[in-house]
Amino acid sequence: MKEIWVKAIPWRKEIASAAVESGADALWIPAGMGSEVKKMGIIATVAEDGDLMLGRDVVEKEIREKKDEEEILALSLSKKVVVKDGDWKIIPLENLLSRTNNLFVEIEDLQEGRTAFGILEKGVDGIVINQSNPEAVRHIVYSLKRETEKIELSLARIKRINPLGLGDRVCVDTCSSMTTGEGMLVGNSSQALFLVHSESVENPFVNPRPFRVNAGPVHAYIRLAGGQTKYLSEVRSGDQVLIVNFEGKNYPALVGRAKVERRPLVLLEAEEDGQGISVILQNAETIRLTQSNGKAVSLVDLKEGNEILVYREGAGRHSGIRIDETIIER
Repeated sequence: MKEIWVKAIPWRKEIASAAVESGADALWIPAGMGSEVKKMGIIATVAEDGDLMLGRDVVEKEIREKKDEEEILALSLSKKVVVKDGDWKIIPLENLLSRTNNLFVEIEDLQEGRTAFGILEKGVDGIVINQSNPEAVRHIVYSLKRETEKIELSLARIKRINPLGLGDRVCVDTCSSMTTGEGMLVGNSSQALFLVHSESVENPFVNPRPFRVNAGPVHAYIRLAGGQTKYLSEVRSGDQVLIVNFEGKNYPALVGRAKVERRPLVLLEAEEDGQGISVILQNAETIRLTQSNGKAVSLVDLKEGNEILVYREGAGRHSGIRIDETIIER
């Protein structure tokens, strides 16, 4: 998962507070200031005496000439390398990103952050915001947290809907409020995930719960932030799931709780690009899938031939991690 750090050197409490409040992943501070940071909240520190220690875990390098790239390559094998100053824009980083990971860059504004995260469609592993305006820090962190890699969704055509018996299903309650067109990717196979809509839709049966997705049975896969999947049975408080909208835009959301209850289930089978795919969901009118225009469509209104959004992935997975091997799931 992409990391966003904030630099508070020289020390400024306002910048440190902005980093903590906006959800930055780490705060770069002068030595000896760790105790001050801990009074503000829980956040990793980067310093000579920090959680990530300068020299041991993190190093800074400039790209001035070709030999600097080779040195960065060597350092990146065991450390996070922050490329600072100099001309890091595009070409030098493209050379490095094609050969290694663990690369961070310093940025000053939102556009630089977007550029850094988008180079070669891979992007750097992290950015370090060096900005003196606390409000700008908040804006950059918040924006980039919500502008992660776009998910390429496709349309699948419903082939069959078959009521089943009872089973244990999982509601994933997050610490975020979702809107129309947003939900989570869930499926019987990690290679074929359906965009299950959030409970943000008004209905006569129950009040909207925009923080929730009634995701599916315990065996199903769910897409996490950072590109991994997990069985719904393994989702816990503090996990980060991926919220995806109908355009493929996405952002991470913290799980507040995962609620398992015994409920009637239904098997939904569909076809995408000639391949059969499926998902099992709770058999209820409040369970919805997502159409290409972002509209949520209830299970009870779905018919054979209707099209809904799915995410397909060619590679298999081992322990939730994407791997390039052939796996057949039925």
